Amino acid sequence: MQNLDVTVEGLDDGGRISRDFAFGVPTDDELFTFGPNISPAVSWSAGPAGTKSYAVIMHDASVPTVFDDANQEGKTIPADLARMDFYHWVLVDVPAEITSIAKGAEANSVVAKGKPIGPVDYGVRGANDFGMFMAGNADMAGNYGGYDGPAPPWNDEIVHEYHFAVYALDVESLELSGAFSGKDAVAAMAGHILAKGSVMGLYTLTPSLM
Repeated sequence: MQNLDVTVEGLDDGGRISRDFAFGVPTDDELFTFGPNISPAVSWSAGPAGTKSYAVIMHDASVPTVFDDANQEGKTIPADLARMDFYHWVLVDVPAEITSIAKGAEANSVVAKGKPIGPVDYGVRGANDFGMFMAGNADMAGNYGGYDGPAPPWNDEIVHEYHFAVYALDVESLELSGAFSGKDAVAAMAGHILAKGSVMGLYTLTPSLM
């Protein structure tokens, strides 16, 4: 598999993600409040011959598999707890002639009940995993399309790792529709990936890890 050179605005590989791009931020008085939640500009080198579309996928590889103690005073999420992927951004069927997504195109604030899924001018949005996370909150429940940034538990013992990945594909469309997930997109890409590139960023809301 060939490599794509991926650039995420304001983020060096392995560096800290700006709070401008975060769904959750701390304040002087609160451990969590809604952040600016602006989607960063992302650009990439052109894919190899045969590239017919791109997919842009961002996921947190550090999400706890058990949420019972998340954001609970007097409790912590232990570092050795099993972790899972949590998808923050699912964009597929990006036309082959497009090699960048502008800052703010996929989010410029936190939107209660989520942003629309489905076709946009530069691809097709899937549903990120915030819909699952917000399912029990009547004011926030919905399908969350586009980008929604980092918002890890403020009592986690580890810093979370967020991977911004771009895939060059040999098909114009993955033929996904409705509220398809990050897992659905990854499964549909199997056997169609010509090249991939990624940038990893770090983010935490745990005071002792800041």
